[in-house]
Amino acid sequence: MKNKQRLYRIIKIVIVCYCLIGTALYYLQEKLLFHPKVLVADSSYHFTQPFIETNIDLDAQTRFNMVQFTVADSLKKGIVLYFHGNKENINHYAEFAVNFTRNNYEVWMPDYPGFGKSTGELSEKVLYEEALQVYKLARTKYKPEQIILYGRSLGTGIAAQLASVRDCKNLILETPYYSFTSMTRILFWMYPVDALLHFKMRTYEYLPKVTAPVTIFHGTSDGVIPYFNASRLKDVLKPADEFITIEGGSHNDLNSFPMMQKKLDSLMK
Repeated sequence: MKNKQRLYRIIKIVIVCYCLIGTALYYLQEKLLFHPKVLVADSSYHFTQPFIETNIDLDAQTRFNMVQFTVADSLKKGIVLYFHGNKENINHYAEFAVNFTRNNYEVWMPDYPGFGKSTGELSEKVLYEEALQVYKLARTKYKPEQIILYGRSLGTGIAAQLASVRDCKNLILETPYYSFTSMTRILFWMYPVDALLHFKMRTYEYLPKVTAPVTIFHGTSDGVIPYFNASRLKDVLKPADEFITIEGGSHNDLNSFPMMQKKLDSLMK
């Protein structure tokens, strides 16, 4: 009898823990997935490169703040729309603009709602709408063959979705994921994560619809988005697309590898 009572008690504890963790995953997932740093609206950016700050108003509550890193009009070859990762704000990613401005490409970096000076509700739909609005603004100045879409980490799903519905010169993805669902399932395999997640970010569904050349960079030592998860995207790439494996590369140091820098330069020609 005592053994049965002990077993029932253990089962109850397991069930309660399962329910509590599942509830936390559902209601707190934004805090787990996103780590923004808010900036005061009237604060100033301080970058070493020339830039212009602009805003795109979607509705009364939603404003997308964006920094445009410029190059001389006489040298300008095109534009890179850069969709960054899940932490902080533009300040954290501004240093990477030089990868493109040195090749005479203007770089536009928008912040997501709740990041930096951007406002509004953060949702997958809004992230895609923001990217589309940035693209539409870019099209007032550039032709599709002058527009490169670049996604890093979180931004890879956003860039891939945009490239699946709009034309561009190239789609470049740095440390992408197969989908948010597949990433979450690694840790929470015991839950119906597809039903629980508000953000699906199905990169694998978007890439087959991309007509532009696709280049992917991923490191074998990535501790945030495992290499095996990203490598599943190879199956949905076109024959001419490239999946570039950087041996020993982690999630945040791929830019330090000459292989990546050399390839980026070649894509900017």
